Amino acid sequence: MIVIVDYGSGNPSSVANMLKRIGHPSIITSQIAEISKASKIILPGVGSFDAAMDTLESSGLKEVLEEKALGQKVPFLGICLGMQLLTYGSEEGIKKGFGWIPAYTYKFKSSPVLKVPHMCWNTVRATAENSLLQGLSEESRFYFVHSYYVKTEAPQYSFLQTQYGISFSSGIANNNIFGVQFHPEKSHKYGMTLLANFVSL
Repeated sequence: MIVIVDYGSGNPSSVANMLKRIGHPSIITSQIAEISKASKIILPGVGSFDAAMDTLESSGLKEVLEEKALGQKVPFLGICLGMQLLTYGSEEGIKKGFGWIPAYTYKFKSSPVLKVPHMCWNTVRATAENSLLQGLSEESRFYFVHSYYVKTEAPQYSFLQTQYGISFSSGIANNNIFGVQFHPEKSHKYGMTLLANFVSL
């Protein structure tokens, strides 16, 4: 069972609709009992890092997600803010993230030639082999909307890089745990391919 975690951040129904479109039913839930049954978990998200972590902690979701990802090692995908929550923390706030992937989240520095947020289609460059990339070409483009970016502590935790004033990690991974900064559910055929690869793990 594919579970999309509903914790009040983002639009999980968009992810569910894209999964349905490619033939993979899912459920959207905030119920710990349902998440405990998941064979795969997707954590979407937009908004504030600290507010998201507060909700996950106060609801008891943080513990069940840790058990599923670290204990049972089910495939886990964080999207946008959901990816940033996988890191140690963010310049946006003071809360600690999950810390499952050795990385930190930083704020883009705006300038006359660099608009923040980064809100556009952009290309990704594969820097390592990863099962999520099967069938994607070097010209693959995804839709981004974010004001913060992730930098990993070591290259082996980053499998995609994107250029926007600086080069940042747009795809990170650590064993069964994956994160993408872009929105695959809004990225048409490229997003369909990536999500299909995830559910086939």
